[in-house]
Amino acid sequence: MENSIYQVLISKNMTQAELARRVGVKREYINRIINRKIVPTIPLGMRIARALGKKVEEIFFDHLMCI
Repeated sequence: MENSIYQVLISKNMTQAELARRVGVKREYINRIINRKIVPTIPLGMRIARALGKKVEEIFFDHLMCI
């Protein structure tokens, strides 16, 4: 699953550590999501989107659906 977390973090001048603090996980966990090593649970994905001020589908997407 693709995600746009990194791009949104840059646009909001927010660090991975700040996002991690806001959603209640470690920075390393956010990094693993950004690098597509893991897929977050639905509740965590929703918290991430909310913390970034975006809709879930703006943050997480399947690249095959974007064609």
